[in-house]
Amino acid sequence: MSQLNLFGNGEQRLLDDASGVIQLIPGLVDHPTAAVWFEQLQRDIAWKGGSRLMYDREVEVPRLRAHWRLDDPVLPSVVHQALKAVSAVTDAPFDSVGFNLYRNQHDSVAPHNDNLAELERGQPIALLSLGATRRMVIRAKQPPRHVLKVDLETGSLLLMNWTSQRHYDHAIPKQRTPVEPRISLAFRVRGNHLA
Repeated sequence: MSQLNLFGNGEQRLLDDASGVIQLIPGLVDHPTAAVWFEQLQRDIAWKGGSRLMYDREVEVPRLRAHWRLDDPVLPSVVHQALKAVSAVTDAPFDSVGFNLYRNQHDSVAPHNDNLAELERGQPIALLSLGATRRMVIRAKQPPRHVLKVDLETGSLLLMNWTSQRHYDHAIPKQRTPVEPRISLAFRVRGNHLA
């Protein structure tokens, strides 16, 4: 089980019970650094669209994505810097990073949980936000349907432990008002499940 090393950095424990632990660390990365990382990743990553089967029909994924192993020699250098910042607050042995680019208010991700069969048991998922603030909705799967609404600001880190994925879904809903782009970096421990 990964331990958190918190240094009075404004960490907020959003959930901490038998159903899981979810923590928000605002300002893990300062705004100027986050802005530089955002620009580099938006420019340098070969972003991919895609489609998937939902509700018996093929639909376009409403965001752009990318994925890397952390030992890939062509991994953008900014990702090593981001990993160092994340590793300062959790000792998880992250070995992969997934990227999502939400281009505007129309981009989103539907309610879901990470596939636990593809993750190392007991290891957290760390979501680093860069760019515009977007709201994440975290909802319990079973009644009472506890709901958390978390505004993910640039430079913030959301940590969800492995157990929380069994009991909660998370989503980034579409917005009605215009919003600038956001990039999320999702650090995970996939171990033998790495593709």
